[in-house]
This record gives sequence, structure tokens and C-alpha cells, in this order.
Amino acid sequence: MKILITAAGSYGDVAPYTGVGARLQEAGHEVVLATHDTYAPLVRAAGLGFRRLPADPRTARPADGAPEKSPSPGGNRALMRQAAAFIHQLGGGLAEATPQDTELLLLSATTAPLGRHLAEAMDIPCLDLPLVPNAPTRDFAPVTSGGRSLGRWGNRTTGRLALRVVDRLYAGAARDLRARLGLPPASPRTVRRRAEAADRPVLHGFSEVLVPRPADWRPGLDIVGNWWPWHAPDAQLPAQVEDFLSAGPPPVFIGFGSMASGEGERLSDLAVRALRRAKVRGILQSGWANLSTQPHTQNPDSPDDSYNSPTSPTFNDSDILTIGEVPHALLYPRMSAVVHHCGAGTAAAGLRAGVPTVPLPVTADQPFWAARLASVGAATTPIPFKALASEDAMPLLAEAIIRATIEPALRRRAADAAHRLASEDGSGAVARTVDRLSA
Repeated sequence: MKILITAAGSYGDVAPYTGVGARLQEAGHEVVLATHDTYAPLVRAAGLGFRRLPADPRTARPADGAPEKSPSPGGNRALMRQAAAFIHQLGGGLAEATPQDTELLLLSATTAPLGRHLAEAMDIPCLDLPLVPNAPTRDFAPVTSGGRSLGRWGNRTTGRLALRVVDRLYAGAARDLRARLGLPPASPRTVRRRAEAADRPVLHGFSEVLVPRPADWRPGLDIVGNWWPWHAPDAQLPAQVEDFLSAGPPPVFIGFGSMASGEGERLSDLAVRALRRAKVRGILQSGWANLSTQPHTQNPDSPDDSYNSPTSPTFNDSDILTIGEVPHALLYPRMSAVVHHCGAGTAAAGLRAGVPTVPLPVTADQPFWAARLASVGAATTPIPFKALASEDAMPLLAEAIIRATIEPALRRRAADAAHRLASEDGSGAVARTVDRLSA
């Protein structure tokens, strides 16, 4: 079967689908992954076909052309403006990226509201594969609401409102796409409700270890386990990282992924001082913030090349190392604790490694995942990103690092969660569903 996976966004929004695609190819399917140029090497390394999507969340601009920084404290309005610009660019490119002989579309949460129109025009099946829970439920509020419950009625009501917000965000791009495809007018809400009424399967790529399946979800909404980014079976950490790890006790990882662009100097200084106060070794992952122990200046408007270039880490200090992109599956199990923004994939990777987490959620779904990690006892109390700008940020972060590295209960609960995750096969569940659709 000829399958197109569409995934758009940051590294964490794309990389898990390389693991899904590789599993489907092992099952005999022909798989292409459509995403941004930045991730072409990652896609091709997994043995998948690559198709280009034109939009990039790092360089997307609002309609007025004003540049936006990466999401920051209190930045939900900026996040929405950036998302709208990103979606506007994405719409037409998605149609161009879809081969005419595609037989099945697999859609991420960011591409599904547009991909459903493509599936309709091509008269082929599609399958939603979100990385976060986005169907309304009484069990918890929408993942972008900050991680706090609003009560059973409030949770479900705001969940429905959140879907309408997404519908509005995609309305213009969907209208233009339908016109381009020769389809009659239909709003994103109408198309979404058609899919819901048909009880189409939706497979969620996270674990019930963190989010048990809500009892009020309709049949067909399934949680199947995480999809792990592909890496070569014989992949190893760079020699400089191995040398650093061998030179002392397990260090603490600190990184912000695709968050905090333009704030690298401040956050690097904070991280280094907190590590030294906690008296632990550390690894800083540069990411979009460009963390480093060296003074630097970064143009926040430059595209992300962290996957392509800084694969050879350099020593910056005898007890702190700066690295670029390396597989979390190889790095995290070697850490004493991980400190990060709690994106869905990063949070799951830390749990999979069985090491405690210090959550520093910035925006969007990150407070939700941070709260989930803390609720299973595998993380310290989340520190909101805005707190890192306060006068007591350094001692606050240092104290959390100390707790994560010395409290046996945190490590024990993280190890218990890792044992449960090891029994799951999220990509296998996708492969089995695809087999049923192609039968």
C-alpha cells in the first residue's frame, strides 16, 4: 500500500512519525513522509520517501509580517498568531506534497484539519494519528489550558470550545484548499463532525501510563502507546559525549527543544549556575534557544539547523558539555535526571529512560505533560517557565535538580513507569490498523 504520512511543526511534532513509517515499511508498505526541509535528513535516514512541506514554524510570520519569537511566558496570543501564519502557508503546500497514487493518508494533529479535505478529494481513507489527546472529555481540560482540571462539566465544555478554536484557525486555509481541489464549500467543523459521525478510528501516540483512556470517549478513539523516533540499530553517541560520560558520574540533561528562541544567553547562564550550585555535572542541548556555556549571539529569525550541523559536541568546561541533536533514546538512560520543557515526546523519552524529570513547561500542551509526570511521581513539582525570570530562579532550579538526583522515590517511580512503557508497541498498533484498512 502506498502511504503518505503528513507531519508539520517542530522536531517533536515530526520525529515520532519516522518510527511509525519505518515500522510500516517493515510490514511491506511503501511510505513517504511529507514534512519540512529541516527534517529531510531524518526522514531519509529512516529509509522513507520525503516530500517537502513549505511552511516552517520557526520562520512563519503573521499576515502583517511582524516577526514572532518562539513561544514565551504569557505568549499564548503570540502562539496563536504564529500558528495562523504557519497554517496559511501549509495549506497549498500539502496538496502539492501529496502524490497522485497515494492510497492512504496518515495525519498528524497539525495536518489533519487540512488532510481530511485531501482524502475527500482523492477518495482515499485517512487515519488521524495525534500525539496529544484532543477529543473533549470530562476527565481533564484541553491540553492547552494549563493542565488544571475545571471540573467534569467545565473540562468537557472547554474541550468542545478548543475544537472550535482549531476550526477557526484552519478555516481560511481549508476554504482555499477545497476551492483548489474542486470540492464544494464545507467548514473544518463540518468535515470534522462527518469524521466523528462515521466513527473513524483515531490512534493516539502516547501512553496510558500518563493518560488513561477517558471512559466518555467514543469507540474508535484509542491510546496505543508512544511512537519513538527512528534511529539506526547500531547508532551510538558521538565520541565526545561518550568521553564526557566516562569521565565522571551521570550528569543532568538540560534542554528546551524548540522553545525559548532568542533567550539562550540568559538561560545558559541560569543553567550553568544551577548545575554548579547543585554540585552536579551537566549536558546542555543547544536546541532553538541555542544553549551554550560560551558567550554567543543568535539571530532568532534564522532557520533551525540543529539536526544537521552541531552533531560534534565540544567541551566547554570540565563538568559541563554542550551538544546538538542526539537521540534521546541513547542519551537519557545515561543521565541522573532530565530538565526540559515537557513537550509530549521529550516527556515520554525521559519516562522511557526511567530517570526523574525536572519540568520547566513553557506553553501549549507542556504544562499538561509536566503535571502528568508529577502525578505519577516521576518528576519534581513543575516550575513554570516564567518563574525562570524571577530573582530566585537559580536556587529554585538548583533545589529541583538536587531533589531529582537524590530522592530514591522519584527514581523508583520513574523506573516503574519505564517498565510499563517497555511493554507497549505503539507503532505495531498503527501497522495493525493499517492492515485492516487495506484489507
